[in-house]
Amino acid sequence: MQAFTLPDFYLPYPARINPNLERARAHSAAWAERMGMLDAPKPGGGVVWDAARLSKMDYALMCAYTHPDCSGSALELVTDWYVWVFFFDDHFLEQFKYSRDQAGAKAYLDRLELFMTMDGEEPPEPENPAEAGLKDLWERTVPSMSDDWRRRFTASTHNLMVESLWELDNIDRGRIANPIEYIQLRRKVGGAPWSANLVEYAVGAEIPDQLAETRPIQVLTDTFADAVHLRNDLFSYQREVQEEGENSNAVLVFEHFLGYPTQDAAELVNDLLTSRLQQFENTALTEVPALLADHVALPHEQAGVAAYVKGLQDWQAGGHEWHTRSSRYMNEGAAGASVLNGPNGLGTSAVRLTFSPGLRAKGRQNAHRPYQPVGPLRVPELFMPFEFRTSPHLGAAREYSVGWAREMGFFDSLPGVAAGGIWDEHRFRANDVAHCAAMIHPDAGEDQLCLTTDWLSWGSYGDDYYPVVFGGGRNLVAAKQATDRLPAFMPLDAGPTPPPANQLERGLADLWQRTAGPMGEAARARFRRSVEEMTRSWLWELMNQAQHRIPDPIDYVEMRRRTFGAEMTMSLSRLALDDVVPQEVFRTRVLCELDTAAQDYACFANDLHSYQKEIEFDGEVHNLVLVVENFLDVGRGEAADIVAGLMRARMDQFEHVLANDVPKLCADLGLDETAREGLRRHAVRLQDWMSGILEWHRKCPRYTERELRRARFPGLASVAV
Repeated sequence: MQAFTLPDFYLPYPARINPNLERARAHSAAWAERMGMLDAPKPGGGVVWDAARLSKMDYALMCAYTHPDCSGSALELVTDWYVWVFFFDDHFLEQFKYSRDQAGAKAYLDRLELFMTMDGEEPPEPENPAEAGLKDLWERTVPSMSDDWRRRFTASTHNLMVESLWELDNIDRGRIANPIEYIQLRRKVGGAPWSANLVEYAVGAEIPDQLAETRPIQVLTDTFADAVHLRNDLFSYQREVQEEGENSNAVLVFEHFLGYPTQDAAELVNDLLTSRLQQFENTALTEVPALLADHVALPHEQAGVAAYVKGLQDWQAGGHEWHTRSSRYMNEGAAGASVLNGPNGLGTSAVRLTFSPGLRAKGRQNAHRPYQPVGPLRVPELFMPFEFRTSPHLGAAREYSVGWAREMGFFDSLPGVAAGGIWDEHRFRANDVAHCAAMIHPDAGEDQLCLTTDWLSWGSYGDDYYPVVFGGGRNLVAAKQATDRLPAFMPLDAGPTPPPANQLERGLADLWQRTAGPMGEAARARFRRSVEEMTRSWLWELMNQAQHRIPDPIDYVEMRRRTFGAEMTMSLSRLALDDVVPQEVFRTRVLCELDTAAQDYACFANDLHSYQKEIEFDGEVHNLVLVVENFLDVGRGEAADIVAGLMRARMDQFEHVLANDVPKLCADLGLDETAREGLRRHAVRLQDWMSGILEWHRKCPRYTERELRRARFPGLASVAV
């Protein structure tokens, strides 16, 4: 029996089939045999695959569905890549899943890396079918692609191979990931970003390198990846979880985190899959055209991006159709099932589209009524294992920051803004960002603490400035023009800046001159990037407001780190580590997970404490409690408990990474004691950062109903005070 009844899928695109299917079938079977994949032994006896099993899984059919328009030779090569990646997955697990041989697994993966050569490099002689297949495929693929594509493809291939160790470690520990961790790591180990790279090859159009790292293209790739993986998790649950004992599956993750029965967890995974598909559509229709215009993309570049988008849509439709037919998956009754009755069978899915799950989701997402009276939110008990510390220079920073804010014009009136301006001195003192700075940076000297306080003041002012100045009139053009001007006040050479035209520019010019001077060139570029990401994220918030759209849950979590300025504020205390910890260490999965776990904890604490301000007084849609209310269709009290549960899960993950993964990373990279001490200091600063932000929210008047009513009715200030 199936583990659950497959849900009603959102299928917005028709699946079509490539006419070169039979050619690819014959080629891939012969290729797999030639590479040795059909007689590779399993440690316990038998073989990983034989010809009959490969034929039943039918990866040529998958590729014919996912790449319906490519040539016969391109389909053969793409099919070989998928035969290789599925063989690698099965071979790796057979070799190391049961033995728990972490050292052997790492050595296996390290050797595989040697077959992704750069120009002039020679790979070693293959010792197993995975190595033989990768060597052959690499030599047949990369000559026809650019260096930029090769770099991206190398990174995604590296990720799907190396992050298999994360899955193996969780199996070894009997550990089930939390939902946010799972989505982030599943992208890498699941291989869909790798599939997106192959879409570029199959459609014959590469994404221009200057666009590849932008938010719209990254969101297209990430939403594509998430949808592919969530769909796969639904179809593969029975084989992976019930038969093979794996624990890297979204259905199991939601069963474990929310305590849901399997059927309910499967329905929730399908809801998330629908949401990711609709985020893809929204990005393609609203953000991509603006991106192309902003970068003045040439006609062939625009056509390439359009081909890429269509290629990803074809992959989604074809991937679903293949899952309903492959013997690899639980798919009883799935093939041909549709809300729209019509012909069934191979090649007929183009007339079977299902929209109802998407209509339900979109209806909820766009039906929120702003400025609802909600009253103060009951904040659940929050787990915090670290004690906050406070700088002895707090008093000095408080008084200095008031003078600095006045000098920058933060208390001045603004044209067209009701009640004169964004802040007055009373509101600035009520925000008390110096108290926050004194706890997130408790060991700073007085000058450094004043600088940290001013950065927090500037970021908080900008966060309030954008919705007031640009949000009411939905003036996205003016907001973008203002945002595009800000990098001019952060010159990488720390040189002169243009005359500032407003308070934001004046504050940024002053802060940059005081901050950038002592920095090295690389640190300066990283810090500037963190500021730019924060300011551009304010445009994302305005766009959602203009669309009257509650964000997709995953997009919200990932963008919340930017709107909160998490990377920027954390960078202020990381600068001293530049000389002792190699920067590539901070780019590893381990440090990224450590940082994002801390960031999410702080961001979600803000959402719990700011709920009434944002929902009732600001008419906002950017709050995780509201996002959970909408996505799970639950009351705000239950949503708040779920947010608190996510905070606990991220804190547990922070402690797990710190206790287990960081020491292993240090050993694997052979870091010296100076670098290890630097990482220990980094961890302590993250602990200070989280505990300080939580304490600030607990004590700050900014989110109290008394202060919120005073800000709304400034004429009653004397009464409120």
